[in-house]
Amino acid sequence: QVQLVESGGGLVHPGGSLRLSCAASGSIFSNMAWYRQAPGKERELVATITTGGTLSYLDSVKGRFTISRDNAKNAVYLQMNSLKPEDTAVYYCAVQNYWNPRAVDYWGKGTLVTVSS
Repeated sequence: QVQLVESGGGLVHPGGSLRLSCAASGSIFSNMAWYRQAPGKERELVATITTGGTLSYLDSVKGRFTISRDNAKNAVYLQMNSLKPEDTAVYYCAVQNYWNPRAVDYWGKGTLVTVSS
């Protein structure tokens, strides 16, 4: 059983930046990802990083968000720049299933990001 703990959320003005961190309790040998869920909306996949470092992003965050991982620290990060009010959501760290990346094996509890003036 792997536990994921997110940190780094908070209140930021539009145009500002935040860096989310996620620490895993053990080594991860599959894709890691960040999802988000805005109030009244379904959870959506924001960014994914494979074990080999291949990156993918939700179209609306391309060019603004950067996902990275540190395998030595069992950690994944999400650098968020040029934040917009529509980025407001609870952000979840996740470990995707090795055989089926559409499935998630482990979820963190989430960290709230609020973008508001």
